Amino acid sequence: MAGGRRVAVDPAIRLRLSRKARLQPDPKSGQLALLSPESLLLLNDSGAAIVRLLDGERSVAEICALLAERFASDGTRVTADVSRYLTELLERRLIEPVAAGPA
Repeated sequence: MAGGRRVAVDPAIRLRLSRKARLQPDPKSGQLALLSPESLLLLNDSGAAIVRLLDGERSVAEICALLAERFASDGTRVTADVSRYLTELLERRLIEPVAAGPA
């Protein structure tokens, strides 16, 4: 991240868990955790809701729309918050983009 400035996540991109990451309950806290060989990230309810939708089929825009509807929240704010969170997960290599299929 050059100059401390993050790049926004493309709303059309489809994301999934990294091949090295998995989602499972933390045995100590019972909280849902995102695990990789390098890290453990305990997810709050919002983080878990986002990560559960990263199936490689839905775009970031579709995920944001689903969450805005599910939580009856402002779509613009949801999009900003989800994009920020996904950027962090991408930087930590816990999620990855799904390659586009043949056109």
